[in-house]
Amino acid sequence: MIEWFMWVQLVLACVVGVFAVVVGFIGWKPNDYTVGSLVLIELLLIAQLVVSLVQPAVGNPATGNLLEFWVYAVSVLLVPPATIVWALIDRTRWSTVVLGAGAFTVAVMVYRMYQIWFALN
Repeated sequence: MIEWFMWVQLVLACVVGVFAVVVGFIGWKPNDYTVGSLVLIELLLIAQLVVSLVQPAVGNPATGNLLEFWVYAVSVLLVPPATIVWALIDRTRWSTVVLGAGAFTVAVMVYRMYQIWFALN
């Protein structure tokens, strides 16, 4: 993992989470801004997956439990699409809040991946 890239993902996921929860409680239904922000998070997660595949080959191997890291890496890729599908099926303000909860879930999982990669347990 690249530390600064993890921090970018973490901060973005938290900002998106706060944004989606606040506008959800205000009463916004899922729209291009809320769903698009989760799509951006998903794109960054895909980039993180590619980085995680390349890093060991260029001299930055994980020092923690690899199985645990890869379970997190694959699982976190499923969170944004799942929340987006929920938001597109149930077009209420609560599905916007679910988008925010998904973003917060991504933030926690990315930070945990960072801890596992660098064996900071």
